[in-house]
Amino acid sequence: MKNLSNIIRRKSTRIYVGNVPIGDNAPISIQSMVNTRTTDIAATIQQIQSLKKAGVDIIRISIPTIDAAETFKIIKQKITDVPLVADIHFDYRIALKAAEYGADCLRINPGNIGNIERIKSVVHCAQDKNISIRIGVNSGSLEHDLQKKYNGKITANILLESAMKHVNILEKLNFHQFKVSIKSSDALITIQAYRELAKKIDQPLHIGLTESGTFRNGTVKSAITLGFLLNEGIGDTMRISLAADPVEEVKVAFDILRTLNLRQQGVNIIACPGCARQEFDVIKVANSLEEKISDITTPMNVSVIGCVVNGPGEAIKSTIGVAGAKKKSGIYEDGIRQKTRCDNDRIVEELERRIRKKSKF
Repeated sequence: MKNLSNIIRRKSTRIYVGNVPIGDNAPISIQSMVNTRTTDIAATIQQIQSLKKAGVDIIRISIPTIDAAETFKIIKQKITDVPLVADIHFDYRIALKAAEYGADCLRINPGNIGNIERIKSVVHCAQDKNISIRIGVNSGSLEHDLQKKYNGKITANILLESAMKHVNILEKLNFHQFKVSIKSSDALITIQAYRELAKKIDQPLHIGLTESGTFRNGTVKSAITLGFLLNEGIGDTMRISLAADPVEEVKVAFDILRTLNLRQQGVNIIACPGCARQEFDVIKVANSLEEKISDITTPMNVSVIGCVVNGPGEAIKSTIGVAGAKKKSGIYEDGIRQKTRCDNDRIVEELERRIRKKSKF
């Protein structure tokens, strides 16, 4: 989790979700959310295990009913090595139950949790249990009075006003162990809202783009949105929201952080798009290799270049690399060309073997 970036991060206070530090220059933590029915204990635990294997730091679980709260109790008893955030909407009593059953953080949407007295009861419970809260402002579920004030138009200002309203409530209640998210499905509105919020409060910020869409479209929109914010030093914890397997959210998040040198985990494949000069099918090799080594968390760069124009140059800078040549291609390791070349029809197997030999896990 070493930070190799020159990005100057926004100063913020520190809170904890379980044992994971957030804010005050702690490593940017990656979150995801299970999409199983919480009442399906086996399926939920299985997905949690998959997310843990992918390297997630924090997992959120939706608790829509009292029955779901009762099964959350069982899940929490079985999952002790990753913090679980209880996602609560509408019924504040479920938040109280989740806190009682060991939630490491309560995510509440102030727009639908209820009146001030209900919010107070949740805050007092969090204080008593010594757990943190996330104020989750979302453009799809803003308070009715604000929607009326802004004539139903979603802007950065309405998101900011909603967030500050509830920040002020928590501060008046002398509760400071909270983080804030302020999300829209519109990238530019989200960026502007976070920029303005970052100027007004010192609490950690949970960044993300809500309901970003399908895997490809959502990945592009999220990478642009979070890339802008992270490059400006904004963001202490993050989630990529995709209509896809939650494991893909974790992978995309790591890809974004790795690109900005904010965290390093897993294999970074550097591959050319292929052209008439390629001596092997670069696209096939790169995609097959990515799938085979998706379980590896050790940071390393692997270059897959189909010819000798850029192949040696990229390979020299990589942990492991291949530079395409006729029938047999050159293999590089730690910048040194290996004496034995690799048959072009065995490149995937050879690279995987070398990658696994260098990996810690």
